[in-house]
Amino acid sequence: MLYLVVKSLLSGVIVAAVSEIARRSPGFAALVASLPLVSVLGMIWLWRDTGDAQRIAAHSEATFWYVLPSLPMFLVMPALLRRGFDFWPTLLVGCLLTVLLYAAMTYLLARAGLTL
Repeated sequence: MLYLVVKSLLSGVIVAAVSEIARRSPGFAALVASLPLVSVLGMIWLWRDTGDAQRIAAHSEATFWYVLPSLPMFLVMPALLRRGFDFWPTLLVGCLLTVLLYAAMTYLLARAGLTL
């Protein structure tokens, strides 16, 4: 139980740190947020829990493929916000676009013989 609390607290500290840094420096916060901290922590926790190198490899590879369809959201959102769209609808459009691109990526990779 203590292990779960430590994992949760550490993960929450990262999110809180990014939001606090963003208030002072959006660019630096973006740099920190773009670091694969969540993925690295996930791999560390997975390694500690399983010690399974193949599972870590599969996780790392799947993360690569799922990062790609998430990237357009970070171009669509600023474009919409700069055109005067409100934040919440813009966030919704960005998230929906990402979900659609995740589905497309999963479909295309399956057709290519790669199952995530």
